[in-house]
Amino acid sequence: MTELRHDWTIDEADAIIARPFHDLLAAAHAVHRETFEAHVVEAAMLLSIKTGACPEDCAYCPQSSAWNTGLEPARLMPTTEIVEAAERAREAGATRFCMGAAWRSPNDRQVGEVAAAVRGVGELGMETCVTLGMLTADQAATLANAGLDYYNHNLDTSPEFYGEIITTRTYEDRIETLGHLRDAGIKLCTGGIVGMGETRRDRAGLLVQLARLDPHPESVPINLLVQVPGTPLFGTDELEPLELVRTIAAARLMMPRSVVRLSAGRSDMSDELQALCLHAGASSIFLGDQLLTTTNPGVDHDRALLEHLDTTFAPSA
Repeated sequence: MTELRHDWTIDEADAIIARPFHDLLAAAHAVHRETFEAHVVEAAMLLSIKTGACPEDCAYCPQSSAWNTGLEPARLMPTTEIVEAAERAREAGATRFCMGAAWRSPNDRQVGEVAAAVRGVGELGMETCVTLGMLTADQAATLANAGLDYYNHNLDTSPEFYGEIITTRTYEDRIETLGHLRDAGIKLCTGGIVGMGETRRDRAGLLVQLARLDPHPESVPINLLVQVPGTPLFGTDELEPLELVRTIAAARLMMPRSVVRLSAGRSDMSDELQALCLHAGASSIFLGDQLLTTTNPGVDHDRALLEHLDTTFAPSA
């Protein structure tokens, strides 16, 4: 069994990503099989429960009030509607239901309303995940008491490149929220975005930040930038596809027990690229036609892809 490490350096991570391609994939797939079933993929579904009007200036995000993307803001959905959406997700094969709200940092009343939704979804027998922005220690405890399983709070990129993407929230702010979540006993869904104009060394730096967390995040989403007109990153040179595969393989090698999720950007990926990503160590995807406010392959397409790969969705608990 591969040893867990929390002392990775950027030079080490950079060297892993740069390994000869077939050697890298062979090593990553071998490590993947130590913990995960090679022909099983976890299915989650993500719903935007409060959309747009976010005061953050994340250069990739159409929900920022700083950019003119034509997105229509929407208030927090009623709990009953959220639970009904979770029921539909479960019927489509999802075992985890993720709820995203475009806040910088919610107030206690808003966290209480989300906690009620978490309880309702949990009663369906589904795993729960939310992403609400920065939290206080008390707010993390409120969500934990509601039975929240995972909290998504991405680091996005390396500390060195971070300032090119976001100015309204520091890297340290993100790390602090992760600490509150750990203290509350909530599992972490923490990853980043590639294809934002960063260097390979920046991608190595992101993986190092994630792999230095002790314990490693239970879930590591790797997102490929979805370019949205009106955002500052629209028109960025597209990432060379195999660089995504290399990043996922390195994540698998550096965090061997974490679930690596192939997240945003799959609508722009060929089936062959997605297959390589799954072979390299990704074992989770989002179902549905939409991922928050951007497109996502539909369930029928995903089922057909997995059938070609002799792969199935993980069964419900």
